[in-house]
Amino acid sequence: MAAVKMYTTEVCPYCLRAKALLKQRGVDTIDEVRVDLNPDERMTMMQLTGRRTVPQIFIGDTHVGGCDDLFALDQRGGLLPLLEA
Repeated sequence: MAAVKMYTTEVCPYCLRAKALLKQRGVDTIDEVRVDLNPDERMTMMQLTGRRTVPQIFIGDTHVGGCDDLFALDQRGGLLPLLEA
């Protein structure tokens, strides 16, 4: 299974929804980067994605986007193949 990295904050409901969907799809480990605890990581996230909102989700080397993007990818049937790549 591909590595999953997610930029998050502690109280973000979208982060919780995204993590729940990933767990439902068999992801047992998420490399969580807390931008609320480390502002430098938010700057890194913004440089990588061009976005400042969380979550920002990476599966392998692919930037999936945020929670809505993750759910849309799943609806299109693209999430599992990306996780299994």
